[in-house]
Amino acid sequence: MRSRGEIVFPSDGSVLTPTGRFHQLAGDYGLEFEPEELKQLGRYLALLLAGNAVVNLTAVRQVEAAWETLIFDALTLIPLLTEVPEGGRVIDVGTGGGLPGLPLAITMPHLRFTLLDATGKKIAFVRHVIGELELGNAQALQGRAEVIGADRGGGHRDGYDAVVSRAVARTSLLAELTMPLCKIGGVVLMVKGERAQEELDEARQTLHALHAFHAGTAETPTGRVIVLEKHRATPGKYPRSSAEMKRGPIA
Repeated sequence: MRSRGEIVFPSDGSVLTPTGRFHQLAGDYGLEFEPEELKQLGRYLALLLAGNAVVNLTAVRQVEAAWETLIFDALTLIPLLTEVPEGGRVIDVGTGGGLPGLPLAITMPHLRFTLLDATGKKIAFVRHVIGELELGNAQALQGRAEVIGADRGGGHRDGYDAVVSRAVARTSLLAELTMPLCKIGGVVLMVKGERAQEELDEARQTLHALHAFHAGTAETPTGRVIVLEKHRATPGKYPRSSAEMKRGPIA
């Protein structure tokens, strides 16, 4: 029996076939997949595009474009996560419809993924996908990064080997949201576009205050990935409250 107001997402078992362009991009990038992984990725994409009719999950609605700009774009983080030890924890901040976290959970089953978003409808969809795909290495969490990152006893602050995020906020704000969640020795990976360097330049003071080290920016076929490393503990006064962050970046 469904509870009143419960969102019902389509679940027809459809699997979308990877496009030739996806295979070309993956091959050129050095990515190889097992047949079952490709099937799971196709199943996830089918669920995402179908779920988009119920909840606004993505602006991309064409299958060909989705394989490139959603699925492959998420998988460009794989080479940057190879140093995370087996059983390591990864959190996807602002996951929305599960990007980049769900494609990574499908293709990196040796890691444990937490998919975080503040919007209940989106987290309901992510939970739906996790159940449909039987992903034992993924969990969905509704919440705000500035809240769980400030809670020292919640198991999230300093709790993750890697933090990933795509299309959430400018680097100055996103660094404050993500660095407190990262372990010392861990990495934060921000999927960005053409303005990555511009955002880095404006975030220099913020990164200094957070003790975040810019280890480099990786070029990918679909964008740029800002790589931040955590060599020292994040000062206890960060992250600030959402009201304080709305006033502007760290001065």
